[in-house]
Amino acid sequence: MLNADLLKPRPSLTHPGLIARAVEALGQSAGSSAEIWRRLTESYAVDLDAVATLLPCAEPEPLWLTTREPSRRR
Repeated sequence: MLNADLLKPRPSLTHPGLIARAVEALGQSAGSSAEIWRRLTESYAVDLDAVATLLPCAEPEPLWLTTREPSRRR
């Protein structure tokens, strides 16, 4: 998490349209959603729930079970 200097004022973004524009602008130069989050929270005080609705959800990789051969009884 950001080690923010609480005494340094940052502009706040609360309007969904402005947040969407900022996310779009940062997304053009950022390599990942995590980078967008970092840049956005370093530069602005934002409504994190509104940002979360705009960014794609990171789906976990599926864990595939290894196939088991049925035991053969003789």
